[in-house]
Amino acid sequence: MQATDERVNLLGLTPSRLRAWFAEMGEKPFRANQVLKWVHQRRVDDFDAMTDLAKSLREKLKEIACIQPPEVVLDQESGDGTRKFLLDTGSGNSVEMVYIPEDDRATLCISSQVGCSLTCTFCSTGRQGFNRNLSTAEIIGQLWVAERLIEQRLPTGKAISNVVFMGMGEPLLNEQAVVDAAELFLDDHGYGLSKRRVTISTSGIVPAIDRLGERLPISLAISLHAPNDELRNELVPINEKYPLDVLMAACDRYAKVVPHGAILYEYVMIDGKNDTLEHADEMVALLGPRREEVKVNLIPFNPFEGSGYERSSRNRIMRFAKRLRDNGINTVARKTRGDDIDAACGQLAGQVADRSRRQDRLARMGLDRGVVEVTES
Repeated sequence: MQATDERVNLLGLTPSRLRAWFAEMGEKPFRANQVLKWVHQRRVDDFDAMTDLAKSLREKLKEIACIQPPEVVLDQESGDGTRKFLLDTGSGNSVEMVYIPEDDRATLCISSQVGCSLTCTFCSTGRQGFNRNLSTAEIIGQLWVAERLIEQRLPTGKAISNVVFMGMGEPLLNEQAVVDAAELFLDDHGYGLSKRRVTISTSGIVPAIDRLGERLPISLAISLHAPNDELRNELVPINEKYPLDVLMAACDRYAKVVPHGAILYEYVMIDGKNDTLEHADEMVALLGPRREEVKVNLIPFNPFEGSGYERSSRNRIMRFAKRLRDNGINTVARKTRGDDIDAACGQLAGQVADRSRRQDRLARMGLDRGVVEVTES
């Protein structure tokens, strides 16, 4: 519940916590539902505008509560209609979120950490190091801000239909705040999204995947990026802690509870590194037994300075996709969106006061990758 003073930031309260908070004040539970609708469905941040609340309650709320979203400090638009927003999170830090309109939907890609505590070698965010987890209010506030900006600046813009935790950070290393935010995204008095339209992307924090399946089985995306342990240890170093056999067993458990029975596997295509037909055949061996529970997204690598990697050619990507499809694996070769404003997958960086000193260590070592740094919440 982050605020600039002692007041409670209502953006950070789940529906159950808001009802309990109102009950502590001696108010009826339906008052909490009214406030939820004002805040999250109408994007109102002025208690005086909540006209179906008693004036005495409105005055009380002004004294003890606030509605404080992150501040937008930069708004960039791509040539393809994608928009990237830089949000101030204080103390010299900022995070990015991305709005991606398409013909049949509009997706908001949101962040869960300031920087990232993991060190995936193909990801610009990982290079920035890590400062802290975002609060529940800062996570929910991203959707709140985006909805309001669309109303104010994009009156003909498409309403957000999907929310994906695919921005800065590893969501399952900020598990409680992310799950609380997702709970409100689903609530009928909040944003009313379905479980199929809220997706958490993880590099593979296995215990948290199991807990998510028990608590809130929403859509799950796995940042796979390699079909064998040796290569994945290099690209996604968390694999050293949770290798593929352990990760895939967790995915099998999750597939039994996910709403649509399928898990999305993300695979960034890096030229000469993980994009050969031999790699495709290894993917078939890994995912083939799970065909009915698998969707694969092939993502062209989005270059950034100092990465040391290049994007696979279109022909190479399509050849890889064909080998998977020919073996019965549902595969999509994804189109890059927003790369002209560094808003594409793997390019989000923001501004991070790096408490992990990762950039300093990498510079001293002369390396472009670091060790695994994992602290589970």
